[in-house]
Amino acid sequence: MNIQDNILKQYLKNVYFVCGTACGGKSTLSRALVEKHGFLLYDADARFDEHIALSAPVAQPSMNRRFASADEFFGRSEEEYLSWLEGNNREQLGFILLDLIRLSKKRKVVCDAHFTPEQIKALTEPERVLFLIKEPKNLIDDYCGRPDHEGFTRFISSASDPTAAKRRCNAVLERLNCAVYDSIKRSGCFYIERDASSTVERTLKTAEEYFGLT
Repeated sequence: MNIQDNILKQYLKNVYFVCGTACGGKSTLSRALVEKHGFLLYDADARFDEHIALSAPVAQPSMNRRFASADEFFGRSEEEYLSWLEGNNREQLGFILLDLIRLSKKRKVVCDAHFTPEQIKALTEPERVLFLIKEPKNLIDDYCGRPDHEGFTRFISSASDPTAAKRRCNAVLERLNCAVYDSIKRSGCFYIERDASSTVERTLKTAEEYFGLT
């Protein structure tokens, strides 16, 4: 069953979407908006295990793929690894949308998720979505340096060759995020690019002005 775009936009009108590339600052901005304005935070990555429990291997094969070890996980070719990541994003989409429709019925929600410009244009109006982007280089160092990614950092360190595992992971993340980075810049959607001078305060102020929260 397909739900028409205009119906989705009506049901998601209480959702502010914060999307973008890895390490662009999505989680930090989302938390800042929630803390200041009392909205509900929806972190799509944090819901992944919950969605796996509701999924079916036949319908969501990527989400249900299991790996015996870090060596098996990081030993895949870049193409296999990239295809698996893209499959996870595609298969989780329906779960995310149903969650957002339910949670935003009576309360405004800030959604931190990995929607592409093409997907987001079908879900909401331009004034309710912004993208945070960062040039996709050396992403694995930033990714593993975050306190909320300690589990992944331990996992990658358990590989028999952690350096090679990081190199493979970084190459895949760069390929995936380069495509996203370029598509956002071409999309006409509003975006904020993170650089060495970026601050949480300035990014929050820009986001508030764009969302009409000031």
